[in-house]
Amino acid sequence: MLKGKKLKLPDRLGSLVAGFEDKDEDSGGSGSVCELGEELEILQPTGFRSDRESETDDDHDHNEVQEEEPMVKRKMKADAELEHNGRQPRHEKDGSSHISVIKTIEADEKRSDIEYEISQKEINLEKLQRIASTGIPEGGNLRATVWKLILGYLPPSRDLWEKELSENRKKYAKLKEELLLTPSELARMKEEAFQSNEHNNAHSDTAGPLIRHEISHEDHPLSLGKASVWHQYFEHTEIAEQIDRDLQRTHPEMKFFSGESSFGRKHRESMRNVLLLFSKLNPAIRYVQGMNEVLAPLYYVFSTDTDEKNASNAEADSFSCFVLLLSDSVDHFCQQLDNSSVGILSTLSRLSDLLKANDEELWRHLEFTSKVKPQYYGFRWITLLLTQEFNLQSILRIWDSLISSPFGIQEMLLRVCCAMLLCVKSRLLSGDFAANLKLLQHYPEINIEHLLQVAQDLTPDTSYYRMSS
Repeated sequence: MLKGKKLKLPDRLGSLVAGFEDKDEDSGGSGSVCELGEELEILQPTGFRSDRESETDDDHDHNEVQEEEPMVKRKMKADAELEHNGRQPRHEKDGSSHISVIKTIEADEKRSDIEYEISQKEINLEKLQRIASTGIPEGGNLRATVWKLILGYLPPSRDLWEKELSENRKKYAKLKEELLLTPSELARMKEEAFQSNEHNNAHSDTAGPLIRHEISHEDHPLSLGKASVWHQYFEHTEIAEQIDRDLQRTHPEMKFFSGESSFGRKHRESMRNVLLLFSKLNPAIRYVQGMNEVLAPLYYVFSTDTDEKNASNAEADSFSCFVLLLSDSVDHFCQQLDNSSVGILSTLSRLSDLLKANDEELWRHLEFTSKVKPQYYGFRWITLLLTQEFNLQSILRIWDSLISSPFGIQEMLLRVCCAMLLCVKSRLLSGDFAANLKLLQHYPEINIEHLLQVAQDLTPDTSYYRMSS
């Protein structure tokens, strides 16, 4: 797909199929401004106390005691519920329990803030982005709803949600019927329609000659014509087999995606439909290995929505949001554009420039001493949106910041990639080519909140903006 021809979807989401009209819509999520580091506190590893928490009791004034009091009451209530259910409450020893209570309260407050914002008749997307970028609490349908809003799948006006969802889901079902049915199924449907017409003609008052039903050349299995439905079907058989192989390797540690249970097979079948349909609608790109990893977080979030109607339509919603998510990075999957200004090599160069602008010592060591170029590790980081570097829960948290970032998904992605390098700086500076390559291709566990804070605070590579203007 060439630059300037963004991925599109029917109507609100654009048009990929002839016959559907394009209609431009403002996603409403871009352009918001958020001060660096605002509302994003670095969480200390369990067992360590922050400066605020390590203060002595003598340093606490009356106001601080008043702020602590509701926290203590809520903890006592939580402990009482644990005891009622036959479980022992966690006792404070080294302060970890106290930190856990604070995190729980912060998550509850953030949940209330998000619920309030999405309950408004006209949703302030800029404000919602600011809250969501600091992380969306688990459970319920908050993450699914917020992602759909910020990606532009749901309009800011709540009154339009039901109508838009219904129309987009119907269009997805129509695309599946037209493009994913096998030629045999299409032939059966045509035969049923033909027999129905014959039945109606037989009961009509007008007598006439019998109509002979013939198979056209285009519908014949041995037809070599490119317009043949069988030719098109066989053309995508190899792609479908590649998709099936990749889906078997998608988060194999999770029963949600893996195994031969009806549960796992159902989810893989839905994801297969999304990826195969995307491939057929985008012949210039088709399916590229690894797209299954990018789809997985979307499908997981939408399938686990506590709203049963939304969960049952996770496949349709995932397809639409998958296209919207890839719209800014689709050129990375097009090999013909690798060396262009919009290709993956240009983006990798931007990552290198961003690192140089923020830590020239580390940049020089990677570039000239150990000679670990961004192509060796950054290609996978960027094209797959970090989905193979962290576990799924960490990916969801990172994506909260990527999708909600006022900088844009790709810009925030580069910041996170650069922050990943900075967070292991000491190990990289002491490593040679082999050690550094292994480290970056098997990135270690890290405090995700700290990583995102580092990414948020980076100095942007201004040279790129001067070139772009």
